[in-house]
Amino acid sequence: MSERRRLNAARDALRHQKEWFAGLRADAERGRRVALVNADAPQEILRAMDVPYVVNQWWASIISAKRMSGRYLAELRSRGLPDDVEQYSALPLAEALAPSGDDAPWGGLPRPSVVLAECTGDSMRRMFALWESELGVPFLPLESSAAESVPERWWELMRHDWEMAIGSARVDLLREELEAAVPRLEELTGGTFDRHRLARVMDLSNEQAEWNRRTRDLLARAPGCPVAVNDVIPAVMIPQWHRGTEWAVQAARSLYEEVRGEVDAGRSVVPVERRRLMWIGRGLWFDMDFYRSFEESHGAVFVWSMYLALAADAYARYGDDPLRALAARFCAFRDQMYTPPWSVEWYVKEARTHRVDGVVHLVSSDSRSSWFTTRALEAAGVPVIEIRADNADGRSLDPGELHRRVGRWIESLG
Repeated sequence: MSERRRLNAARDALRHQKEWFAGLRADAERGRRVALVNADAPQEILRAMDVPYVVNQWWASIISAKRMSGRYLAELRSRGLPDDVEQYSALPLAEALAPSGDDAPWGGLPRPSVVLAECTGDSMRRMFALWESELGVPFLPLESSAAESVPERWWELMRHDWEMAIGSARVDLLREELEAAVPRLEELTGGTFDRHRLARVMDLSNEQAEWNRRTRDLLARAPGCPVAVNDVIPAVMIPQWHRGTEWAVQAARSLYEEVRGEVDAGRSVVPVERRRLMWIGRGLWFDMDFYRSFEESHGAVFVWSMYLALAADAYARYGDDPLRALAARFCAFRDQMYTPPWSVEWYVKEARTHRVDGVVHLVSSDSRSSWFTTRALEAAGVPVIEIRADNADGRSLDPGELHRRVGRWIESLG
């Protein structure tokens, strides 16, 4: 195996996140209140209150990467709670319920003062409600609305014409919910909501999204894939959890400039690409090396994951009312990933622009639209292999068998 050079952007982001979390833990020990927020909830509202927060799914990825998901999920089972439903979202709760120990990842998650999450199903709502019933942490739920119609090529409308793409009723609902949540959030966190600060947060996060869009488009056009997807994921997602900060904008810009340098130098992960692959689904946190497993043996490189693509197409929202623009950012957020025809048309578009030869599609137990995604890609002439597992639950698949199965599928592509 040849030596692999890690992107500076990935290394710097990982170092920053460890330093940031150590500081957050120290602040929490001194009494500063911390929020826990789901990935599909408007974190920017907390940024505008100067309230530190941890993203639920990021923390789940840390637990999974440390190979501790089975241990914590067993704690749910021991309490008569399901350990095979919404594992990705449930892992931080499972850790909080487990006996504290010296081996907790990164020292452990501080007890939050509030949990903020959108409820996309009964199981999700009940799982987050356990923070309140079992641990006494107040839970503020946000509703999940549905669209009556979806415009074609919605991704071209989202930045400026989001009212047309999403619909006024959905935006109005979430904006009203956020207005109502602010006083309770101020009470629970000790922060003070500042509308001018929110406007600045939105400006910075839009700038960050524009850099991510440039990076995505650059990678799509590159003759060969110059960077490994398991470097791109942390280089994109860690700054995403810091949206609305100068650091996050600079991190996104640095990633673009580094990728541009690799492209200009004619570098590629695989000298002779034989197969370009697309990974649809959440990151396989307990086996991130999987994404580079087929480079030398098959000349196959993963050129796409949803993280950079969503960062490019799903976040930028411009408008005079920052709270309304923030509502527009999130009221259709999950649709873009999981709800047909929103999601399937976008995946087909991304597969075509990135010239992929095949798709590895991770289908979790809570997936509600995977059938449509797979069929749409196949109808577009893109071969698909489905992997049924939970991305954060290391018990859900055998890595060796996964590697063998995907390897055989790549060989079958001809």
